[in-house]
Amino acid sequence: MKHLSYLLVLTLTMLFSRPADSQPPRGPWIISPQVHQGDSITFRVSAREAQQVFLDAQFLKEKTPMVKDQNGIWTVTVGPVKPDIYPYSFWIDNTQIADPANTLIFANERFKHSLVDVHGDTPLIHSLQDVPHGKISYCYYNSGTLGRTRTLLVYTPPDFDPTGKTKYPVLYLIHGGSDTEETWTKVGRANLIADNLIAQGKAVPMIIVMPYGNVRPSPMEDFTKEVVNDIIPFIENNYPVTPDSRHRAVAGFSVGGGQTLNIGLTNTDKFAYICSYAPYTATEEFKKNFSNWNPDAGLINSRLNLFTLSVGTEDFLFESVKQNAAMFKDKGLDFQLDIVDGGHTWMNCKQYLAKTLQQIFRD
Repeated sequence: MKHLSYLLVLTLTMLFSRPADSQPPRGPWIISPQVHQGDSITFRVSAREAQQVFLDAQFLKEKTPMVKDQNGIWTVTVGPVKPDIYPYSFWIDNTQIADPANTLIFANERFKHSLVDVHGDTPLIHSLQDVPHGKISYCYYNSGTLGRTRTLLVYTPPDFDPTGKTKYPVLYLIHGGSDTEETWTKVGRANLIADNLIAQGKAVPMIIVMPYGNVRPSPMEDFTKEVVNDIIPFIENNYPVTPDSRHRAVAGFSVGGGQTLNIGLTNTDKFAYICSYAPYTATEEFKKNFSNWNPDAGLINSRLNLFTLSVGTEDFLFESVKQNAAMFKDKGLDFQLDIVDGGHTWMNCKQYLAKTLQQIFRD
């Protein structure tokens, strides 16, 4: 019996243990990024065999070379950096990677960037603050338009009671091209911006719906149909909302900004607020909707409580947005053109959203 027990232990040991020299080597423990007092930042990455490594960050005008130590760890310290949230990546011998030591990842389908959060001494509008917080829910809905099940995120405000008597307005908030339904929370911090503004009494408690705007392989213009025919009904069947145009808003960034114009301006009976951030409009849907557009400007203006276009002076879409603004003005539409400093960035996008949240549902 003892012999059998010994054989069993020996067999299990051979099956489930590996000699130390067969274990894959562990790299050195790395802290990256490390934000210092005074808002300088140290970045580190292990790449023992690399010939050159660069830091590429949205707060830099160009890639910055990193220096390798005797352990194969490349390091660079930059700054001070203006407090905000910034995407960055490393270029290792012409290959771009996200920071392996950082769990904050930019939600995107095309590029792989990490995020560094520079808090500063004063809490920013997107900062996690000591205020009541809402909730983010991941939801599945059936898209009859696309013939498949899809996902979206729903922010509900603090003290939300799904069975209570309070009815809420709804903002439908659309991400940029190659982003995902998570980008508005993981990068844009829409939930924290809403929490902070609601706590300050500057925003009305609202529900924010963040759908996935990429409907490929279906035609991209089907997203407009899906919002109207599937997403709005799903929200109104499952959440306590006021189902009329005065309590619906649509906003979006970049490709999502273009989708916002397509969705909102072709459905002004359903949306009283249209807020487009640096919209990308070089699409077949936009051309189809607005190339030979003869709107009833009086009717649209009477339906819309707010129509805004926002863009930065360094945004690559700056001239395009100005051209669209001129077109809308020529058609007789009432709108606000908000021009700020900066480029086509989520740093600007958070500011656009913060302004929108203070404007909508006030009427």
